[in-house]
Amino acid sequence: MYRRLSAVLFPVMSLFFIGSIYWGYQEHQEKNSILIKAENQYQRAFHDLSYHVEQVHRELGNTLAVNSTSQGIHRKGLVNVWRLTSQAQSEINQLPLTLLPFNRTEDFLSRIANFSYKTSVRDLTKQPLSKDEFKMLKTLYANSEQISNDLLHVQEKVITKNLRWMDVETAIATEKSTLDNTIIDGFKTVDKKVSEYPEINWGPSVSSMYQKRTIKMLGGEMKSPEDIKKMAAEFLKLSDTSGIKVVENGKGTEHTSYSVTVSKGKPEDTIHLDYTQKGGQLIWFMNSRKVGKETLKTNDAEQKAIAFLSKHGYEGMKAINYDKYDSVAVFTCVGTQNGVLIYPEKLTVKIALDNGEAVGLQANDYIYEHHKRTLPQPKVKSADARAVLNPDFKTKSVRMALIKNDLGNEVLCYEFVGHINDGMYRIYINADTGLEEAIEQMPK
Repeated sequence: MYRRLSAVLFPVMSLFFIGSIYWGYQEHQEKNSILIKAENQYQRAFHDLSYHVEQVHRELGNTLAVNSTSQGIHRKGLVNVWRLTSQAQSEINQLPLTLLPFNRTEDFLSRIANFSYKTSVRDLTKQPLSKDEFKMLKTLYANSEQISNDLLHVQEKVITKNLRWMDVETAIATEKSTLDNTIIDGFKTVDKKVSEYPEINWGPSVSSMYQKRTIKMLGGEMKSPEDIKKMAAEFLKLSDTSGIKVVENGKGTEHTSYSVTVSKGKPEDTIHLDYTQKGGQLIWFMNSRKVGKETLKTNDAEQKAIAFLSKHGYEGMKAINYDKYDSVAVFTCVGTQNGVLIYPEKLTVKIALDNGEAVGLQANDYIYEHHKRTLPQPKVKSADARAVLNPDFKTKSVRMALIKNDLGNEVLCYEFVGHINDGMYRIYINADTGLEEAIEQMPK
């Protein structure tokens, strides 16, 4: 009996054993294939990074080598610098450097990219490179040479020692110092040298991009948690403040704010609000209640949104965009001054389509950008601005608008809304120069 049983089971177990070995071999091969592919991607990104940083240095040199009046070459060189630094930034993001202190170098390349872009898009025939900008380009030329040489030094060691980026990833993840850390040490050295560079005056257009919004930019008095509780109760029309909880965020920093939670019994009915400490301005509000069946039309919901904003101190707002999801209408609104749309003063408000109640507000841009402006008079007539448009563009409406251009400057424009190529667009024509300043496709 046992012989008969073993005669049956032995071949079965043998097949099972052989199958297990084959399955393990296949898994091992697939794992190796994935590791090889990842290693190849890391190696390609690293060598491309080294090459593109070297090319940035050369393009800066080419830009500086020509006559100071050669605006065409300056524009071409700066466009190439912008393209190359953008590619270098992309390649840094493809490397396993998230736990390495390489942020200084990334920030440096980012500022070079933004400076070169903002400078190349302006009219260099009317506003050529200044002495300070030439001085800065010389500094960038010298600094980029040092970064390039350091990366080439790391690249040489990677090739000579046949180093693997997968080992780098393992060393970073496990914090093991026993592995060859040549690559890690090389990148740390590059970043340390960049951090020691003298401060560069990037100019207002680039510096403004990295300017962080702080409470110093706001007006009004500092508010206490008790002040915020009263403001939240008034905003929500609550006589009982016992269910209102106020938490201070970023205490002692320039970004101090308050988060307010209002409990109404059920977790799904909780209301959340954020206020600035300085001035007690409402940054954000959300009522997470369940919205019932739709009863309001879009126009009615828009009127409810504008009425809500006006009631809470956001005067003269105009809805410019509309979206809808889960029976909630979302309106993007901007401020107005003397009939001009002020796009920097932007906020969004959410209206529940069951009863028209405001269930959300995001006003971060508005509270930092809202102020009285001295608006210039348009030098270009509406008819002349319209003549710049594509002849096939079917204009639906035109109005004045203040927008921020690519340089971060506020410019007065004619906003033309219309159709072309089966799409709806906003086209902004500069009211001072008569040139196209921006174009935006609107959702259907």
